[in-house]
Amino acid sequence: MTTHHMTRGIAAAAAAALALPVSLGLMSTSAQADDVKPFGTACSTLPKTGSGSLSGMADDPVATAASHNPALATLVTAVKKAGLVDTLNNAKDITVFAPTNEAFKKIPKADLAKVLANKDQLTKILTYHVVGEKVTQSKLSKGSFKTLEGSKLTTSGSGTTYKVNGTAKIVCGNVHTANATVYLIDSVLMPPK
Repeated sequence: MTTHHMTRGIAAAAAAALALPVSLGLMSTSAQADDVKPFGTACSTLPKTGSGSLSGMADDPVATAASHNPALATLVTAVKKAGLVDTLNNAKDITVFAPTNEAFKKIPKADLAKVLANKDQLTKILTYHVVGEKVTQSKLSKGSFKTLEGSKLTTSGSGTTYKVNGTAKIVCGNVHTANATVYLIDSVLMPPK
């Protein structure tokens, strides 16, 4: 075997060795692509275009994005009353489990009014809905995450059906904003006492 043939053989082996990890990398990229697609029945109820749509929300930080989404109007009011707009907009790679207007309607009006009037309690409740890391869909099946409030919340489920703390259903997940991943939920979470 000549040096030329040996060099070509080594080059071919090296190319084959490099091709395997590259092809495996491409496979994991396509698996990850599924992890960033929005899912859930309520996603179809969001505006199709404009700043409150899935694509429009991606351009703004999370509190600003939520303010453009009609399904999150009550949450936005609560975030403003708690003085958390700047905190949420300036955070990096957070995850927000965002109660929809329907979630807030499950709370008796008098109780909701009391919470909205008590800034400390409101802040505690709202920061319990925020995790200081990016939570991808693949982490939801058996997740346990520390919230900004300080306690943990858990997630469970599979496919496109997930719950938070065993009760709140994720009705639209993997909504991306400039600085957060948002999962719209059908109940307001209460931090442990």
